Amino acid sequence: MKLSIVTISYNNLAGLKKTLPSILEQTYTQFEHIIVDGGSQDGSAQFIATYARQAEERGITVQWISERDKGIYNAMNKGIQMSTGEYIEILNSGDMLASDGIVGAMHEALALHNEPDILYGNMLKDKATSLCRDRCFAGNKITMRGMYRGTLNHSPAYIKRSLFDQYGFYDENYKIVSDWKWYLQVIIFGGVEPVYVDLDVTVFEMTGISETNKTLDKEERKKVLQEVVPSTFLADYDRWAFAVDEVERLQRLHVWPVVWFIERVLFQFEKRKNKKGEQVKRINRDKKNE
Repeated sequence: MKLSIVTISYNNLAGLKKTLPSILEQTYTQFEHIIVDGGSQDGSAQFIATYARQAEERGITVQWISERDKGIYNAMNKGIQMSTGEYIEILNSGDMLASDGIVGAMHEALALHNEPDILYGNMLKDKATSLCRDRCFAGNKITMRGMYRGTLNHSPAYIKRSLFDQYGFYDENYKIVSDWKWYLQVIIFGGVEPVYVDLDVTVFEMTGISETNKTLDKEERKKVLQEVVPSTFLADYDRWAFAVDEVERLQRLHVWPVVWFIERVLFQFEKRKNKKGEQVKRINRDKKNE
């Protein structure tokens, strides 16, 4: 089995009614689907059971459980541990596969790119009135500064199952940012280089906890950075990362030459002012010594 799609859910029957049909509609069906439900009381289990029968009829292997868990990342870890595929895709309840041919297209991309450790595509953000295409890093090299500000989206990523054996599973002590912490450990400190393909892989529902609780997200990110990044390095990122982002933005807008010219003029003015100030101090010292 090349791919295991892992879906977690808790009392989100409405979300499952979006996610599961998008999987059932795939034209390529040689993958397994693992559903970890947290013991929902809203009819989710019955809906999953019906879906599982329909999926099996189409040749999709389904494993599912419905039991209490210890949170989002505990459920994700359960799903990964249940998986038998070479690659893992996390597609949580409410999120959808972007088209009925995307699993087949991603399988072809895996072969084309010699089965990289991580293959990722685009994520369409569902903003109720429109879809916004998020290409994430779009094939650019992922650096510490890039991860300091952002992350690699998890739903459009195919991750080799062996990486979880090598680097460990998601840290269950966090509620929002454990997938981000895992990417830090694997990509930044482990040197794994993800491969990008310009394919719309998933549609992301913008009502998850990471989207609605920005304060907790920020707090957890700060805690992770303090945990994994040396304090001297982190101090520089805290002080200068925003300024560097601003410079890059000015460069993209083609106004950087103007800003640079103004800065040079002000620098020379300040330099002459300081020089004149030193001359005045020296004259005053000479007069005092006389």
